[in-house]
Amino acid sequence: MAAALLCRFLDISVFAFLFLVLPSLVCSSLSFDLPSISPDNAVHIKLEGDAYITPQGIQVTPYERNSELTYKVGRAMYVKSLHLWDKDSGDLADFTTHFTFKIDSNGMTPYADGMAFFLANFPIPFGAYLANGSSLGLTEWPHETPRDPFVAVVFRTFPNTNVSINVNSTLEFVNRTAWSNNVTQGKDNNASITYNATTQILQVVFTGFWNGQYLTDSLSCKVDLRKHLPQFITIGFSAATGQYFERNTVKSWQFNSTSLRPVSSVSPSPPQEEKKKKKKWLVIGLSIGVPILVAFLALGICTYRKKMHVDDEIIILGQAMDTEFQMASSGPKKFSYTELETATNNFAEEHKLGEGGFGGVYRGFLSRLNLDVAVKRVSSGSKQGINEYASEVKIISRLRHRNLVPLHGWCHEKGELLLVYEYMPQGSLDSHLFKTTSLLNWELRYRIAQGLASALFYLHEEWEKCVLHRDIKSSNVLLDSSFNAKLGDFGLAWLVDHENAPQNTIAGGTPGYVAPECNFTFKTSKESDVYSFGIVALEIATGKRAIIVNEPEGVKTLVEWVWDLYEMGKLMEAADPKLCGNFERQEMEQLFMIGLWCAHPDSTCRPKISQALHCLKFLVQLPTLPPKMPKPFNVSSSHWQIFEGYTRSSNISCPSRFTSSSIMDTGSSSSASHSHTH
Repeated sequence: MAAALLCRFLDISVFAFLFLVLPSLVCSSLSFDLPSISPDNAVHIKLEGDAYITPQGIQVTPYERNSELTYKVGRAMYVKSLHLWDKDSGDLADFTTHFTFKIDSNGMTPYADGMAFFLANFPIPFGAYLANGSSLGLTEWPHETPRDPFVAVVFRTFPNTNVSINVNSTLEFVNRTAWSNNVTQGKDNNASITYNATTQILQVVFTGFWNGQYLTDSLSCKVDLRKHLPQFITIGFSAATGQYFERNTVKSWQFNSTSLRPVSSVSPSPPQEEKKKKKKWLVIGLSIGVPILVAFLALGICTYRKKMHVDDEIIILGQAMDTEFQMASSGPKKFSYTELETATNNFAEEHKLGEGGFGGVYRGFLSRLNLDVAVKRVSSGSKQGINEYASEVKIISRLRHRNLVPLHGWCHEKGELLLVYEYMPQGSLDSHLFKTTSLLNWELRYRIAQGLASALFYLHEEWEKCVLHRDIKSSNVLLDSSFNAKLGDFGLAWLVDHENAPQNTIAGGTPGYVAPECNFTFKTSKESDVYSFGIVALEIATGKRAIIVNEPEGVKTLVEWVWDLYEMGKLMEAADPKLCGNFERQEMEQLFMIGLWCAHPDSTCRPKISQALHCLKFLVQLPTLPPKMPKPFNVSSSHWQIFEGYTRSSNISCPSRFTSSSIMDTGSSSSASHSHTH
C-alpha cells in the first residue's frame, strides 16, 4: 500500500514537473505540415467567430448559399504557440510558412473584403465588435490601434486588390503592392512568408491569376518583431466580409521555425495578473521541491535514452559508411576522435572559424600529416544533422575538382559527427565582399566568379551524375591562399540523374539566394542553382548583399536594385565603390549581365551554367535582356505542377538557348558584349 502511494506521489510529481515547470525550461521550434486541410485536422486548428472546417479546407468566412454571407468574420489559428523571441537572451526565431488559399466571389461583383495571415497574441476571443468587414478580423476598426498587437500579411480585395505587410498593430501598411487576381474566377493561390532573424527581413512571395495565367510577385520590409510582438504568439488566418460577399478558404498550410534558448516563463501574462501568477508559481515551487529531484532523474533518463537512440543511428550510419569506403585506396579517410580532438585543442573556442546551420567549424593541425585542416563539428542531436553529415561525406568524397573544397576525411565516434576539410586560409567570400575595405581587387573577383561557375558546371554537367548543391551563397564560397574559389558545404546537396526532374524539397537554401519558384513548387533544380549563382555574381560585382537594407526606397533584393539601374542605363553605377573604379569595364558589364540572366525571375529563361561559364570567358554572345525586370513572371507548367490553367505569355522575352554554333572566337565577342547594355 505504501509502495503504491509512493508511486502515485512520484507520478504526480513528475506530472507537475513536466507540465508546470519543464515548459519554462525547454523551448522548441514550431513545425507542422497540413498538406490538405479537412475536418480530420480540426484537432490542430483553433477556430473563432464564423470560421469552420470542411473537406475543402478552412472556411475562414462562410460560403454556403443557404446562410447569411455578409458581415461575417472569422479566425483560424494553430493550437500551439510560437516562441518568437527570448527576453533574456534577445534571441529571435527564423520562420517560414507556405499556404494555399482561395478567395472566390463565385462570379459575383463587387466582392469584399479580404484575408490575412497574422502573428499576434489574442488572449481574448473576439465578439461582435469585429463585425466590421474592413477590419479583416484583426481590429475593431481599421485605423485604430487595437488592444492586442499584431503583424499581418494582408490580401485585400476591397476597394481594390492588393497585398500589404502591416506592422505596428494597425491596418496601416508598411509595404504594399498591387495584386493581379481575378477573384470572380476563384483560382487557388499560393503564398510563402519568410522571416530572417539575422537580417530582420520579412519577405512575402505570392501568386495571382489574371487573363488565364498565374503571375507571381513579392514584397518585403525590414522589421524587428521583438519591438512589436510579445515573446509567445499565435499564428493563423483571419478574414471578413462586409456589405459584399466572398469565400475565404485556406486549403493547405506548412510552418517551420527555429528553436531558441530557454527562457524564464511559459508565456506572457497581462500586467494585472502578474502578482497572482507569481503567488501561484511560489506555491507550486514549494509543494514540489523534493519530488522535483525525482523528476530531474526521470528527465535525465529520458534524455539519456534519446541520446542512446541518436548514438545508435550514428553507429549504424558509421558502419554503413565504413563498409562503403573501406575499399577505397585513395580519397578521404576515417579519422579517430582523439586525433581530431588533439588537432583542435579540444575544440577550443579560439580555434573556432565560424558557425553554420549545422554546427561549428574549427581550425586544426594534423601533426602526422603535417596538414592544416578545418574540422566541421556537425550537430548530431537531430535527424537533420545526421542526414547532412551522411550526404556531405557520400557526395563530396566522390568529387574531384579544383574549385571544390577538398574533403580529407570524417569521424563518427563518441556520439560526434566530424568532417575534415582542407583549411582555406583566406576564409569565405562574404567575409571579404561586405567589409569596409576588401583585399579582393577586380582581377581576383572575376577569377572567383569563373571558378564558382566552373565548379557548378562540373556538378551539373561534367560528373557522372548531376549534383544539385541547393545552398550556393557567398558564405559557402571559400578562398585558398591564392584567393582561388572553392565551393563547399554539401550538406543539402542531392544526387540526381542528368535528365531527372526537379527534386522535391522543403528545407534548403538561404533567403535572398533561393529561386522564386522554389517558394511554391518546393522543388530544386539546375535552374534554381543557377539562380543562386547569379545572385553571388551580382554580389561580387556590387559588394552588396543579396537583400539590400536601408536603401532610400526601402528593402530590395539585389537583383531588383541592379535591374532598375540597368533599365535606366546606369548599370555601371552598381559597381562596388570599394574598387574605386579600378576594374575592366567590359568584364564588369559582362558579370552584371550574366548575373541578371542567371537570376531571371522565370526559370525557363535562365541559361545553363555551361552557357554562363562560356560568357564569362567571352566565348559566346550574351542575349538581349528586357530593359525592365520581368515582373510578374511566367509559371511553367512543367515546373509548377501545383498550378492550373497555365497559358504562355507573349510579353516577356526569354534569351534563347545557345547551340554549339553560338561559340565564337574571343576577338569577336568583345564588341558583342556591349550590344545589350544601355
